[in-house]
Amino acid sequence: MFTRGVSAGGGGAGGRGRPGGAGAAAGSRHAPVARDMRGMWLATVANRDWPSKPGLSAAQQRTELIAHLDTAVGRHLNAVVFQVRPTADALWPSSYEPWSGVLTGVQGKSPGWDPLGTAVEEAHRRGLELHAWFNPYRVANHTDLSRLVSTHPARLHPDWVVPYGGKLYYNPGLPDVRKFVQDAMLDAVRRYDIDAVHWDDYFYPYPVAGQVFDDDDAYAAHGGNFPDRASWRRDNTDRLVREMAASVKRIRPRTQFGISPFGVWRNAATDPLGSDTRAGVQTYDDLHADTRKWVRERWIDYICPQIYWNIGFAAADYAKLVPWWSDVARGTGVRLYAGEALYKAGDPAQPVQWQDPAELSRHLTFAERYPQVNGHVFFSAKEVGADRIGAMARVVEDHY
Repeated sequence: MFTRGVSAGGGGAGGRGRPGGAGAAAGSRHAPVARDMRGMWLATVANRDWPSKPGLSAAQQRTELIAHLDTAVGRHLNAVVFQVRPTADALWPSSYEPWSGVLTGVQGKSPGWDPLGTAVEEAHRRGLELHAWFNPYRVANHTDLSRLVSTHPARLHPDWVVPYGGKLYYNPGLPDVRKFVQDAMLDAVRRYDIDAVHWDDYFYPYPVAGQVFDDDDAYAAHGGNFPDRASWRRDNTDRLVREMAASVKRIRPRTQFGISPFGVWRNAATDPLGSDTRAGVQTYDDLHADTRKWVRERWIDYICPQIYWNIGFAAADYAKLVPWWSDVARGTGVRLYAGEALYKAGDPAQPVQWQDPAELSRHLTFAERYPQVNGHVFFSAKEVGADRIGAMARVVEDHY
């Protein structure tokens, strides 16, 4: 989903006082923690937060980007999670993938400047961390390969691509795909002093009723050692996480690796280890992402589950998920941040609790009971600035 907004019934989001420690994925001890995470996502897919529209001049784009960073400072935040690879493209001069069309309106066309390089420099100048947010497998929010620029790797390797649910995805079951997407993301790690590599909730795509993700050929070629296709798919996702973690630490040891999954691993009715929820999506079963395992195995430095529901929401209660995730993180050294649905505050389509400017502040108050919760990240930058009903201002007043 463009906004990573999710309901319980379906898918959607060094030396500067670093919120996270270094080295969990590599097995080394975490550095002393200077402060808790106070972050915001800055989404670029479909021009969600930035740029406000495609085709602005380089100067206009830069001005808008700087304004978002200044808003973060004004809200007393300390980190920006900047989406730099929204659809198998790039917001930096990548050696692997084309320039993103969200910049100029034309995929592959240079915007005349380096957004990621500028974001890193300007964030650090303001005392902000810059977490570079990548989407591993999404290729396009449509199913027409011919609409991609002619040099796009998906056009050069159409056998890598699976159409599903009105979108195009790289096939996670192909070793060549897993290698390529890691190389494409690691290009940014090599070039820039980013504070973290950040992934969101998209691994295998969210289920679409009546549609099948066609990975038959890949399963026939590579799935022979697994009891069923779901186990094979989960292993593919595990491999991506484990390999990326090792590569990030090898290239830039102090750069963190964090993941922001959908907030429910499994319901307790499915698995006694699961949460007391009745969510319609479970990451383990539906996205083939064993998010609990990644924490327990210490493959990642931080996890930021999207706990995008109000306190008391029957199917997925914030007040039940925070304790569950705290139990998962306890004793691992993996930092736990709560992903917060600021975008719901004041939205008339949302339940009555989200019309109360104090709902989000209550989330932070509740989470203070759990020492494993090391901060919060707000979706997303547009709402951090506009603050429709003053929910963000209330968080700042009460907590920051």
